[in-house]
Amino acid sequence: MAITGSGSLAISFSVFVISAAFLPKVEGQNLATDNVSVIEGEMATISCRVKNNDDSVIQLLNPNRQTIYFKDVRPLKDSRFQLVNFSDNELRVSLSNVSLSDEGRYVCQLYTDPPQEAYADITVLVPPGSPIIESREDVVSEGNETELTCTAIGSKPAASIRWMKGEEELTGEMTQVEEMYDRMFTVTSRVRFSVTKEDDGVPVDCIIDHPAVKDLLAQRHLEVLYKPEVKIVVTYPEGLTREGDNLDLTCIAEGKPHPHQINWVRVEEEVPPHAVVTGSDLYIENLNKSYNGTYRCVASNAVGEAYDDYILYVYDAPTTIPTPTTNPVNTQDSRAGEGAPQKIDHAVIGGVVAVVMFAILCALIVLGRYFARHKGTYFTHEAKGADDAADADTAIINAEGGHNNTDEKKEYYI
Repeated sequence: MAITGSGSLAISFSVFVISAAFLPKVEGQNLATDNVSVIEGEMATISCRVKNNDDSVIQLLNPNRQTIYFKDVRPLKDSRFQLVNFSDNELRVSLSNVSLSDEGRYVCQLYTDPPQEAYADITVLVPPGSPIIESREDVVSEGNETELTCTAIGSKPAASIRWMKGEEELTGEMTQVEEMYDRMFTVTSRVRFSVTKEDDGVPVDCIIDHPAVKDLLAQRHLEVLYKPEVKIVVTYPEGLTREGDNLDLTCIAEGKPHPHQINWVRVEEEVPPHAVVTGSDLYIENLNKSYNGTYRCVASNAVGEAYDDYILYVYDAPTTIPTPTTNPVNTQDSRAGEGAPQKIDHAVIGGVVAVVMFAILCALIVLGRYFARHKGTYFTHEAKGADDAADADTAIINAEGGHNNTDEKKEYYI
């Protein structure tokens, strides 16, 4: 018997109505599923789970209520849907190469009386493209302000932007979110800050935060111009500068751009006529005290100029072989007093005088003790005969020299 297409539809509909009329009444069956977030182009998995199922039929519908799977059969002709697992307690289906058009609410349906439904929302995440970072100027001078802008194009949901300068986090001054087609967003952030010479070469990072991507950033290195840094180095001599010596100074100057001019001047006075300037070096031979003063090295570039000073003090020429010194008085940016060598001589003389006075004092003390001891001995021998007398008269006679002792009286003189 031939059956037309419309007849087939009528028969199928009748069967469905009859089947629905005889759906079993089951208590205690629970249908559950989960929401899914998936990155565009990747795979999503929908799981319809049943607890305490008694042979009730499970099917999965798309957001348009079209049947994707009826039990383990796929009526829908979209081959991206594939059966992962089918049992009495679960229907699990995968969807590959997800696109924005697949986003929506999917329905897990259990044929009971009454029918049960559970909903799984698929959210499609679209990562932004590579961020674009731009600077208001390519090169900035120290002390000035620079401005950078970062843009993250075409993301879902909208991305957020953070700024880092080296290890320091910066606060964005302005963030603009613009909605595009298909619920896509473009985000723009701007940051502004002042720079120093230490910022030259430091990276500035525009970091994108988005649930669909990690470690996405754009980087730009700062280029900062700064005026020179100047330092004078004494090449010769190593110690004190004395009359008749030669003096050799070198000026070291670094900047960005490199200093285009280095000059030597003498503050408030003229440079000695026979001084020789060669590039960054200053050479003066046969020093004398008239050369004392402050010598300045001035370096300049397109940003500005800077200088360093050296204070020259010329000492008298040594009359004897000088004692090596490890602490030269004549150093950069220091002024030595003219009487410094005399202070050292007075200290030595003072020490010698103190030692001599101490020795004299000790000698006087020793002599005093010696005189005191021998003076007592003289008086003791003078009265020695009175010690053995029987009475006072005899003692007087003995003391005057009339005693019978055969020993002669001894006297000591100093």
